[in-house]
Amino acid sequence: MYSTKLAYSMHLAYSEDGLHYQALNHNSGVLFAKATENEDGTLRAKSLKNPYLFLLADGNYGVIAVRTEADGEADEQSKGKVLLFSSADLLQYSEVGLLELKADTFVSDVSCTYDPDGNGYQIHWIDEQGKGYENFIADVMSLRNVSAPQEAEPFTLDTVDADIEGMLPRNVISVSAETGRRLYCKLTVPENIAVVVPDRVNAASVEDVEAVRATALYSDGTQATKRVHWNTDAINWDEAGTYSISGKIHQEHFPFPIALNRADPCIVGWKGKYYFIATNDADKEHTLYMREADTIPGLVTAEEALILDSSTYEEIGGLLWAPEFHIIEDELYIFHAATPGEFFHEESHVMKLSPGGKPMSAEDWSKPCRVVKKDGSYLCEAGKTISLDMTVIRWNGQLYAAWSERQFLPVDLGAWVYIATIDPQEPWKLTSDPVLLTRPDYGWANNHTFVDEGPFALYTDDKLYVTFASAAVDATYVVGLLTADKGADLLDIKSWTKGNYPLLTSRSVPGEYGPGHNSYVTDEDGVIWNAYHARPGIDGPRSSGLRRVHFDIDGAPVLDLTEDKDLNPELKQVSMEVIVG
Repeated sequence: MYSTKLAYSMHLAYSEDGLHYQALNHNSGVLFAKATENEDGTLRAKSLKNPYLFLLADGNYGVIAVRTEADGEADEQSKGKVLLFSSADLLQYSEVGLLELKADTFVSDVSCTYDPDGNGYQIHWIDEQGKGYENFIADVMSLRNVSAPQEAEPFTLDTVDADIEGMLPRNVISVSAETGRRLYCKLTVPENIAVVVPDRVNAASVEDVEAVRATALYSDGTQATKRVHWNTDAINWDEAGTYSISGKIHQEHFPFPIALNRADPCIVGWKGKYYFIATNDADKEHTLYMREADTIPGLVTAEEALILDSSTYEEIGGLLWAPEFHIIEDELYIFHAATPGEFFHEESHVMKLSPGGKPMSAEDWSKPCRVVKKDGSYLCEAGKTISLDMTVIRWNGQLYAAWSERQFLPVDLGAWVYIATIDPQEPWKLTSDPVLLTRPDYGWANNHTFVDEGPFALYTDDKLYVTFASAAVDATYVVGLLTADKGADLLDIKSWTKGNYPLLTSRSVPGEYGPGHNSYVTDEDGVIWNAYHARPGIDGPRSSGLRRVHFDIDGAPVLDLTEDKDLNPELKQVSMEVIVG
């Protein structure tokens, strides 16, 4: 489950007393080495080992490490060099590059310390033969003007004793209480610690009482609004007075999985109903079935209707993948991928519901239309490049499509995610040139295969979040995160920040392996739900799940808040006084 590629990364543990340590981020890596690019454009995965965390002169942080090949073997490109990163908060890191130590030998271990008296940094390192050396550099992040190595005693690190599975201990560094608290809040799952309701309210009807919500408080200082089932039987609405009532906080229960053999799930609310659609693994992706219900929970047991199969149209064969609902200009569309027959001809398509049509009626959906570029040519050249997982993003009054595209010829580049503007009247037409959004350059994104796919937008008042899925669709499948600010030009790659580590992995929620390909839907209470797939067992079938999206201390999405942590069962019962006129 936790492969070598994922293990060869920097992990963090937290302690308040220097004796007892707690692994952060589910004991999963937070910093990974980036892949390098070969001459033909393909990526060569890299890993890191023996990371060492140190303070920079400006108060920020540095990480120095040994870069390796993906499996931990010696990296020829890194011979006589070490890899450097910088970070302001130990959450987001920038890979600065390789520092040349001016030695023709492989580095096996390394440390770095700022020397204020010498106004520079001492780099201590050990070669593959166990010999020690040291270099000096005034500005380590410049990667320039490093001294020649001098022989020195091999350095040692203080022993760290912590009960953390698989830990290869490195160094300990002290941080401020504020930084430590922030790291803890960002890299652990919050827990519901209290529930607050008003002590008393004025009400003239049952509806007034039902409108009163509870506020759930969490261990990280965040909160969420909850609906309450209030018992108003004791209230006499015809007699003024003060009445004491009780209530039970509402919580939807979605045991995993909600649908076996259903991957890439998507839910939409449309004209008073909710609809569910997903890739059908049960028949090797030859059909698309839809469910309809009055509520999101109702979708779990709703009957399915066939919307499209591989025999409906001559040019639409098997591999009907990743269907998504999108509402554009008050019209309902399904974006999906299809092929005439072979995997190497997979292409993004769009279907439109006819005006006044019934979503559960296959006859009311248009024939799938293949996506085209702004010059009218097809998005991809059949047999050479494929496209899939197309989604729609609305931002700053503009409409965008983002999708995964994989070039196979002349070389296989792996799957990369692109973005372009589209025509709202004909959303299968791009109106700008595609721009590369993300490629699988981190170790968690190129595990077993080089894949970034499944982008989907999640909006807050001031941020656009796009989650995407990476690696092979086995237990190593994970969810990454891209972020853009309000007002940002989404076609400018500098507008985007890519997280160094995935939001969801097989270590995030016990019993759910290879989580990925998320989508989001908001219910009638304003609660945002994350629809995703994972496997119930390492080798289990891809199956759909639903979990509430929480938002952390920065307003970023939390996707691993399980039901027991979302609402403490002991806090579900609440009470208040109701004052009647």
